[in-house]
Amino acid sequence: MSDFNQTQYGTTLPNSNLAIVSLVAAVLGFTLLPFIGSIVAVITGSMAKKEIEESAGTLGGAGLAQAGLIVGWVGIAVGVIGICVAGVIIAIPLCMGLFAFGSEGFSLILAPLALL
Repeated sequence: MSDFNQTQYGTTLPNSNLAIVSLVAAVLGFTLLPFIGSIVAVITGSMAKKEIEESAGTLGGAGLAQAGLIVGWVGIAVGVIGICVAGVIIAIPLCMGLFAFGSEGFSLILAPLALL
């Protein structure tokens, strides 16, 4: 057996639909649906691995499921890091007193920058 998805008779195994969904969702998690696509990829990737293991060799796509899981977790990590960076970018000016909340709403105070 030279190919991973081939049986002993040379026919290829059908891929798990959940494995395909996992990989597609992981790619979407990096492009069109950040964070949400990555969460879907991790969930469906785990479900696909379980489905493939329980199929007793009748389903393929373990590599697709694993790739979806890995890319999904990386997407979640990038999303969490991005949220932390955005929080720091917002918190620093707030702590320095560069933003003011008044009756007109939210405004930027540039006077402290003139002292630098």
